[in-house]
Amino acid sequence: MRAVSVSLPTLLPKRSPDRRRALLVAIILPTLLVGCHGHAGGAAGTPQVTVVDVTPRDTPYTYEYVGQTQSSHQVQILARVNGFLDKRVYTEGSMVKAGQTMFLQDPKPFQAKLDAAKAGLEAEQARLQVARDNLARVKPLAARNALSQKDLDDAVGQEKEAAAAVDAAKARVEEAQLNLGYTNITTPVTGASSYAQVQEGQYLDAQKAAQLTYVAQLDPMWVNFSISENDLLKIRTEASQGALRLPPKDDFEVQVVLADGSVFPTKGHITFANADYNQQTGTFLLRATLPNPEGVLRPGQFVRVRVSGAVRPNAVLVPQQAVLDGAQGKFVILVDKDQRAQVRPVQVGPWLGHDWFITSGLAKGDVVVTEGLARLTPGAAVKIANTQAEGSRLAEAPGEAGTAGSAPPRQ
Repeated sequence: MRAVSVSLPTLLPKRSPDRRRALLVAIILPTLLVGCHGHAGGAAGTPQVTVVDVTPRDTPYTYEYVGQTQSSHQVQILARVNGFLDKRVYTEGSMVKAGQTMFLQDPKPFQAKLDAAKAGLEAEQARLQVARDNLARVKPLAARNALSQKDLDDAVGQEKEAAAAVDAAKARVEEAQLNLGYTNITTPVTGASSYAQVQEGQYLDAQKAAQLTYVAQLDPMWVNFSISENDLLKIRTEASQGALRLPPKDDFEVQVVLADGSVFPTKGHITFANADYNQQTGTFLLRATLPNPEGVLRPGQFVRVRVSGAVRPNAVLVPQQAVLDGAQGKFVILVDKDQRAQVRPVQVGPWLGHDWFITSGLAKGDVVVTEGLARLTPGAAVKIANTQAEGSRLAEAPGEAGTAGSAPPRQ
């Protein structure tokens, strides 16, 4: 037979090394099976491979999404009375405490109104005293018929009118005191302050609700993320079929990964699920609440959200490099009890770290080849050089989720 030299790498598209190796095996295996089966490994000896024993086990599964942080209590700082701004007394961007003064308005006009209100109250109180004294004189005279019933009724009415005037004057004093207090503009929450949007000397119109600045509470911090309708239905279907076990009361744990890849140290829980789907995006909004005592998380950050708590019972996991692509779909190479290589079609699920979930095709006790695939042919004798431990594989990427399109449902 005339040999034709062809460089396989030039025929294959540019792909990742693992992908190209998988395609190369898929192309070579059928050819070797038909034309070279009797000569495989003859000159080079028995191929040595690394394998992993299939051991179904309950496997925690983590879902991963893109989320955005939001202050759990962001408050706009506004002027409540009209007047000129005297001074900004906080440092822009600093942490402020609830009740801390942030701005001062000119208090002199409000102090004058308070003084006038207090003077008016004293006058009304004096009138009330006169009315009461008059009523005290009229009552015994009316009892002896020295005065008419009309005189008594007039005295009683004047006393009640004076008492009402005193109450109104007290209300004006209280209002003036409140307005004077409003010139001392404070923050109602503890958090990070923003820059001042007004300058000293500027006139503040309370009716226009001009924002002076805002304060964002940082502890706790909210993290919002969304799940698509299809993903939510898929999870519910898997849960109803027993392929997925959800935590009691849907109490999922949430962990946040920052932009630089570091993991935020404190974890939280899902505390809110929106009542309906977003019709424009077809997604369902979820919110997690995380403790943020050091203020590391700030509102508006984009983060990766890892949601854990779900378990895949009796799950079968194999390394991703062990799963190859063929004309009929994905397959793996097994080592049978006679120490020979066999092809086994499989159905795969999502990823977990560097492993595939195998939904069908493998069972407990199967031995899957993970390394040394390039020299194998179906039925050829092999030698197991090393057995890879499943625990060490999962430890390589703890907590990583293989899919980013599914999230846990919340009732």
